[in-house]
Amino acid sequence: MKRTMTCIECPQGCRLEIDADGTRLISVTGQKCKRGAAYARQEIEAPMRTLTTSVLTKGLELKMLPVRTSRPIPKEKLFEAMEAVKLLVVASPVKAGTVVAPNFLGLGADLVACRPLEKA
Repeated sequence: MKRTMTCIECPQGCRLEIDADGTRLISVTGQKCKRGAAYARQEIEAPMRTLTTSVLTKGLELKMLPVRTSRPIPKEKLFEAMEAVKLLVVASPVKAGTVVAPNFLGLGADLVACRPLEKA
């Protein structure tokens, strides 16, 4: 199956021509740097995404705390991760970068606060 995608690994934004067989990369053309082929392989064989969302708070100055994963997680786990986020409530003050949920879903990525929050 042939398809095109835009590489986002560097500012050049190369238009990649991908030939893939299901979930296996066969060939890639159009990359202007080494990172293009690696990006295409990752995106075809095991796509990853950084989850950015908000969790509920209790007794803090805002009702929601923006959070993100400390590293990308498998794309197929995003819906499961969002269901798990719905169960989280942050009740104590946090600083930006504070780990809200360590080893989130056992994926090796922490869920971290993106801003500080104090008590209401």
